[in-house]
Amino acid sequence: MRHHKMKTLLRKPISLFAFSCIVSIGTLLLYNIPFFNYVANNTNENMGGKIILLSSLVIIMLVLNFMVTYLLIYLTRIVGRILLAIFSIINATAVYFIYTYSVMIDATTVENVFNTRYSEASGFFSWTLWLFIIVFGILPALYCLLQPIAVGKAKKLGIYCGSSLVIVLAIALVNISQTLWVSQHDTELGGLLQPWSYLVNTCRIISFSQDEQAEEIKLPDGKIADHEKAVVVLVIGESARKANFQLYGYERETNPLLSKQEGLKVYQATSCATYTTAGAKAILEPIDSGDLYELLPNYAFRTGVDVSWRTSNWGEPPIHIDEYLVDDDLAVKYPDENKKYDGILLAGLRQRIESSKKDKVLIVLHTSTSHGPRYADKYPKEFEVYKPVANNVEEGQKNVDMLINAYDNTIRYTDFLLDSLINTLRSMEDWNSAMIFISDHGESLGENKMFMHGLPMKLAPKTQYEIPFLVWTSENFREYKTEGELPAVLEQHYIFHSVLNLLSIQTPVYNKNFDIFKK
Repeated sequence: MRHHKMKTLLRKPISLFAFSCIVSIGTLLLYNIPFFNYVANNTNENMGGKIILLSSLVIIMLVLNFMVTYLLIYLTRIVGRILLAIFSIINATAVYFIYTYSVMIDATTVENVFNTRYSEASGFFSWTLWLFIIVFGILPALYCLLQPIAVGKAKKLGIYCGSSLVIVLAIALVNISQTLWVSQHDTELGGLLQPWSYLVNTCRIISFSQDEQAEEIKLPDGKIADHEKAVVVLVIGESARKANFQLYGYERETNPLLSKQEGLKVYQATSCATYTTAGAKAILEPIDSGDLYELLPNYAFRTGVDVSWRTSNWGEPPIHIDEYLVDDDLAVKYPDENKKYDGILLAGLRQRIESSKKDKVLIVLHTSTSHGPRYADKYPKEFEVYKPVANNVEEGQKNVDMLINAYDNTIRYTDFLLDSLINTLRSMEDWNSAMIFISDHGESLGENKMFMHGLPMKLAPKTQYEIPFLVWTSENFREYKTEGELPAVLEQHYIFHSVLNLLSIQTPVYNKNFDIFKK
């Protein structure tokens, strides 16, 4: 009897008004607490002003979500239900990452999601994530799909939506003095407001991608000025932060090999962004620009340099060269190497350079050695010097020291790879050679409860943009500029012009002010 009553209750339709109220309240309570926490912690209002501001935002959010839900269901019926169900699951996922990794769902985060491969995304999977999605995403989604609704007449639609707009306008006018504060914190507020954060920013990313030119802007033609044999190996690091390099004063011996390398130059540097797509672009482009100019490997290749790109990563702008090899390609070519680690990028490198039919060779190695969330999976176990380690960032939140241990082991492995590369180049006496290592961005390891990377530059801590910039050249290859001839802190665009110098490429695009070498 009781079971029959329960089934009858579940099948009983409720009004669209009641359904919209339930969805609106649920959206606020389940997915927008981080938004209100941010407002409460960052407004300069006194207690009375803070209560008024928070109350006003609560009312505006409830009324707007009510109106949108009412309109969506009334106009699209089953399609509206499906959209609300999808929003519930995405909302739950977004809030989980906000709580767990202190991220904001801004345009940068959305772009990173679109540029993330399954192999990277799977590193975030955990029982905690799935449980969170089930409870706060799938269950509300089922309610949106299965709850019977009495839609009602069009007259009520006009009354409810009209009243909603009046209420929102009235409250906004009462709080008009908060306009400046809202504009100053628009990135943070927008990045914490669900579901609008990812909806609006997805539209922005699509708009940006449509606005980008189909082809990169060609640079003026250049020419190779001499026939001396020269090879440059540019290593693009992934999530390597300066703070954990022994070469920059870190107390741990994370660079036991590089610290003994003769002729290694160590520069202070910052990245132009905190995520791979923008960081890699900045390393490869001639100027800081929102446009897509011809990139270093593409330009060098067109000029006549033998160029090879080897990668275990992704996210770089379009590369137009003949030899572009991912780790799977290298694994086929060098079956004895373990493709799980970045050591495979060095496989057969000496033979590749010495077999070149050209005098100038550029090798780009795009690594993934320090990318989270599973730092402990990025290096062979013989490099696990610091123990115990956290298996992923989520586990590391409970013990940050274990997370740092895993991360520091990735830097030890990077140290080994770069040292091996320098030793290989040094042994090639018939070639002038250079190794340049620079990271795409830094990384947060629990400072201020922040993890990984991707925050907007105006909000990012320095650990996410202070990066290592290391240079080695063979004897008498090029003369370095003195300390007084360079800024105290270099940017990523120094790579483009310094490599042009090393490869003896004469071109109008060359800017001596962004070259670490004397001409």
